[in-house]
Amino acid sequence: MTTKRKFKSDAFAIIHASASALHSVGAIDKATMRKFDTSCLDVPVSLGARQLRPQPYNPAPAPNFPLNMPITVNPDLLAYIDPLTPDEHAALERSILAEGCRDALVLWGDMLVDGHNRHGICTRHDIPFNTVQNTSFQSLEDVHLWMIDQHLGRRSVSDFQRGVLALRKKNILDTRKKTAPAPEAQKAATADPADMSAPVDGMVPAAPEPEPLNSREAIAKAARISSATVTQIEKIQKSATPELVAAVKAGTISINTAATVASLPQEEQVAAAAGGKKELQQAARQVRAAKAVARTEPESPEGVIARLKQTIAELTAENAALRAQLEELSA
Repeated sequence: MTTKRKFKSDAFAIIHASASALHSVGAIDKATMRKFDTSCLDVPVSLGARQLRPQPYNPAPAPNFPLNMPITVNPDLLAYIDPLTPDEHAALERSILAEGCRDALVLWGDMLVDGHNRHGICTRHDIPFNTVQNTSFQSLEDVHLWMIDQHLGRRSVSDFQRGVLALRKKNILDTRKKTAPAPEAQKAATADPADMSAPVDGMVPAAPEPEPLNSREAIAKAARISSATVTQIEKIQKSATPELVAAVKAGTISINTAATVASLPQEEQVAAAAGGKKELQQAARQVRAAKAVARTEPESPEGVIARLKQTIAELTAENAALRAQLEELSA
């Protein structure tokens, strides 16, 4: 006969439910879980360990968490990662409605770091959820790097998205390397391990300092794509219009086709994107044909025109990039 567990208070019930969720996914061990049992359960001392064995988290009886502290959704973090497609979001919602929110939301203080979609669905349907704190973050840069690494490891992320994330990670690490004070780095490297605080039970452990992405090959490895694809994504980021970027994000065209079309003047990119997949593919074929003429018949009128168009497109892209940088400096 199973003895119904009684908690010291509702607050202890919430803490115990969060610990049980972490234990069920292997984030904390049995010894730590028993400490939570001892701290949270209001049971006679004579009860054996068999009756105190932690059970998998059942979202039905657990109240929403937290009760007295609202979770803050940072708009910048919400927009930092590309949103789910409507189909992906609908599938996640069906799963949560059927099985509850199985994965804990990750917080930094009261700020939501991971689980924006789950949080929105659970809040809308009044479905309980668990949270876990990541106390290793020292800045929003740390949060960004952690978010990037989490999404780089997910199979649902497209090649284009992984390439963009890996390039974003490279930029953060490069900036950090330039601005990091040398004395602090030396202090951290020579710190006595005995002076460093141990991880707190129920918290996300601190991640090791990420390796720098010093080469295109390193970026490609981090994104699990080829070096050639990284080059194409860099070209898209530099020269493509928002309409063309939207087309490649949606999977309307390949990264290769988008990089080819990105060499066109912006108005031609917009017109091709408005025409859909066939128009974009036709534009890419025309660009490749023009490049072939410029390469094989450089002195012909067609070859000269092709080179001039390419030069105009490159200068236009550089001008747009400089304008964006100027706007950032003026902001």
